[in-house]
Amino acid sequence: MFGSSPSTAFSGSAKRGPPVSQPAVNWKGPGHGGRRHPGPQKGSTGMNRGKRSALLVAVASLSVMVAAACSSGGGATSGANGSNQVGGKAAAPSEITIGVGQTGNAVSTLDPSQWGAQILIDQGTVMEGLYGYGPDGKIVPKVATHYKTSEGGKVWTFFLRHDAKWSNGKPVTAQDFYYSWMRTASPKNSSDAMWASVMTYVNNAYSYHAGGVPAKDVGVKVVNPYEIKLTLTSPHNILGAMAITGSMPLYGPSVDAHPSKWFMPDYFVGNGPYVVKSFVPNGKVTLVRNPEYVGAPNQTNVGNIKTINVIPTPNVPVEDFLAKKLSAAVITQPSDYKYVQTHPNLKANLKSQADNLVSYLQWDKSTEASPLDDIKVRQAVAMTLNRQPIVQNVLNGMGGVTSAFGFPGWPTFSLQHPLPYDTAKAKQLLTEAGYPGGKGMPTLYIYTQTAADNPNSIPVAEAIQQELKEGLGITTKIVPEASTLYGNITWGGINPDIHPGYVIGGGTPNWSDFTSLPIQANQEIIFSGSQGPVSYRQHIANYYLPKYDPNDVKQLGNPDDKTAGTTEADWKKLDDAAKADIAYLDKWNKQQPADYQKVLVIPGAATNQDQWDNYTKAWEQAKSAADKHDAWVSAWKFVGDWSAGNGGANVGLNGQVWDDKNMPQEVHDAIMWNAELNAAIDQDTANQLSANIDNYVLNNGYGMPLYFQKTFYLTQPGLTGIQPNPWSWSGLFQLQYATWK
Repeated sequence: MFGSSPSTAFSGSAKRGPPVSQPAVNWKGPGHGGRRHPGPQKGSTGMNRGKRSALLVAVASLSVMVAAACSSGGGATSGANGSNQVGGKAAAPSEITIGVGQTGNAVSTLDPSQWGAQILIDQGTVMEGLYGYGPDGKIVPKVATHYKTSEGGKVWTFFLRHDAKWSNGKPVTAQDFYYSWMRTASPKNSSDAMWASVMTYVNNAYSYHAGGVPAKDVGVKVVNPYEIKLTLTSPHNILGAMAITGSMPLYGPSVDAHPSKWFMPDYFVGNGPYVVKSFVPNGKVTLVRNPEYVGAPNQTNVGNIKTINVIPTPNVPVEDFLAKKLSAAVITQPSDYKYVQTHPNLKANLKSQADNLVSYLQWDKSTEASPLDDIKVRQAVAMTLNRQPIVQNVLNGMGGVTSAFGFPGWPTFSLQHPLPYDTAKAKQLLTEAGYPGGKGMPTLYIYTQTAADNPNSIPVAEAIQQELKEGLGITTKIVPEASTLYGNITWGGINPDIHPGYVIGGGTPNWSDFTSLPIQANQEIIFSGSQGPVSYRQHIANYYLPKYDPNDVKQLGNPDDKTAGTTEADWKKLDDAAKADIAYLDKWNKQQPADYQKVLVIPGAATNQDQWDNYTKAWEQAKSAADKHDAWVSAWKFVGDWSAGNGGANVGLNGQVWDDKNMPQEVHDAIMWNAELNAAIDQDTANQLSANIDNYVLNNGYGMPLYFQKTFYLTQPGLTGIQPNPWSWSGLFQLQYATWK
């Protein structure tokens, strides 16, 4: 599933930001703070990426319905170019209908620059990228023949096939990819989901998107019609990003001529196995085979279905399946699953596939002192969790037991070493910590989603509550939280008024990416102060909770004081602090392990000193007192620490220095591994770094996986190629592989 070779690369998750509605921590200064930057390039982009994910988990199951049977041909045989030719004696249905999404989440556009339900048909079915998902879910070359990397993985060059065609017969060239990617990054398209494309990794793409640099400075260059080169902000394996919707090509002349209607049937020009025949936004979409499609050689590129209709999901998929209206039905309700299990004719046609989603019990990052500050207490809790009853009794078997961040077959599964289920050892640890039988333990909190947001969250918490009470004598209080605060606790850093305890967390990557290998375990470390002694966490809470860190206000002045920053004396205090911080951080960087230094200092990137020189120039050139103050505030925010709200913080040079001087070694190591994972190019290195992160979180009792989610679905005999989407949108995707035998 993961890998750096052309046929096995790990594909796609949102790269470095929290997956739900909270801003990323904005680590200032690429020379040092970049080592822990959880957003693509700016904190604001992390916020945008957070907002989109609340939508990701809302998409319902996909179902496939046979609409008609036509033609006299039957069995499918593979043609030389990977397409299937119809022949043989038996007649096979050639038209299917796919239900996508819930009301309000249907296909409203086919624009690949937006993140919505259309991704389920954009990536691979009507549009084809340089790389894509194969029938087995692995990343395989599509329009590309191969690639090469240089500068340690910072520069990627892709080579295109010469026989790929658009549906109008024109050749697919490097210019078509350049056009689409630059359209996504254009400052004219402020609503585009650039984070959901390869452009999130490209040098100067975010600066161009913000209007800060011209197009020529963006790190995408067409070398010739069949060769395109990307220069990244920092080394990263981008092969998986090539398979996602935002990296699909577009036929520029059609988009330019019909900017708001290019995806309608009269104007649609695609390069995938299917093209658009009819389209009603938020209604029915009909796709038919593209007669000009030439698939990649030596692989399966398309099945034998002639027509695919996309409609809203039926309300009663199992009933429709029984009535033979549906050829495939995804099961989302436990009652439907139980019904299928008790009916042999249905059970025989039941299939399942593991999703890349793990639910876990996660330390809630409270800054209050509590028994959970003792690792023995956290380990005792972890070793008391019995996952099997949760999966069987709460989920009715609709999941798989796991104590690791992953499942059998996940690349890092065998490298993880979670704490075992051992109630006797757990009781011993709790006694050693001074709480025999739970005596003297205060009530711990368990934060959950509301029943409306997730009907399983509270029942899972109740099962854990019972296990902790019976196993250790620990009393807990379950607190359902609205989606925004729940997301801040789960995927953010430090939040106010959070009491010691845990949160029922869960996360799934959006697409394949090395930074997705830990399956959210690294969300525990990307936010400063999320672990460590209580005194350490309480100091760092000053970055998150007040508007400005009071320590920095005392040292540097108050940004809200309109008179501050207008005199030479004011500037000197800030300048002295910045120079001292930069000197310290430069020295600190040079003392780190060699592999970490490569991540901390990226050749060609602006250094902390470069950036400070720009702030100094802006202040010196400011004429009025008001302009001086504004320039000083901007510089202050580079040096000082200030809240981003919603569990987010902007950590300046001062915070980085304090953190480096006071950070526990194990926290340092975890942050280092995560930074190196982001820059990893080969699979084995990425696997080991990810396992290091997972084992740190597991063995310290900061994260305790409970179960992994599965997609259960029914298919009528003879229909193959139906592929559940293991990524964040769930349901079915890669519809081009559907085949009737």
